[in-house]
Amino acid sequence: MSDAAATPLRVFAAGSLREAFEALAPRHREAGGPDWHAAFAAAGLLRERIEAGAPADLFASANLAHPRALAAEGGWDGPLVFAHNTLCAIAAPHWRGGSDELLDAMLDPRVRLGTSTPRADPSGDYALAVFERAEALHPGARDALAAKALALTGGPQSPRPPEGRNTYAWVMAEHSLDLFITYRTNGQRARRDWPALRTVELPDTLGVRADYGVAWRRDAGPVAEAAARWLLGGTARATLADHGFELP
Repeated sequence: MSDAAATPLRVFAAGSLREAFEALAPRHREAGGPDWHAAFAAAGLLRERIEAGAPADLFASANLAHPRALAAEGGWDGPLVFAHNTLCAIAAPHWRGGSDELLDAMLDPRVRLGTSTPRADPSGDYALAVFERAEALHPGARDALAAKALALTGGPQSPRPPEGRNTYAWVMAEHSLDLFITYRTNGQRARRDWPALRTVELPDTLGVRADYGVAWRRDAGPVAEAAARWLLGGTARATLADHGFELP
């Protein structure tokens, strides 16, 4: 292994990628690449840390806007799209509705609705995109949903769950939520923590796809770009698919 490959890569990655990237790290090493020193958080918060001078070589975001902004500021290349996700609703055990009833339930003043924090966390931005699509079906829905939705995760002041608890399962219980709009992969992990939860697919009229992009710091050398491009290869694609992500 070369000296460059022996130096760990400093990886900043969206929180929704944690399990997948923890599985990818040893596979990257087995393929001859360096170890990863990974930090996980909402992609908007990670971008702010990078802009404030935090050292990072690779930035894997749950949207394309944050890595594109870094590239526009200079010093970063990319992003490359390496995965997709879809939005769903996590439903509390007492809510037994399906996709066709979801919008009416979201608009019901009695239904407690949660999202992640817009601008800080792309999941919150994608939730706003769902509300925008709802507007075409029900005039006034966008503003009504934005006003009632509780932004409970992914923000700089968002509470942390107790050790060992899944964030979304804990938030559902802690805030007595009925529905929470987030990534399908987050819903799958929440159900492992609290099996009585359900994930409800958004109807096509509300559906939003999340595009994941990876950028690399230019002066990190070819090893950073190689790691970014490795995410588009067969081993990485299989691992991402195993963790519930869709592939480009």
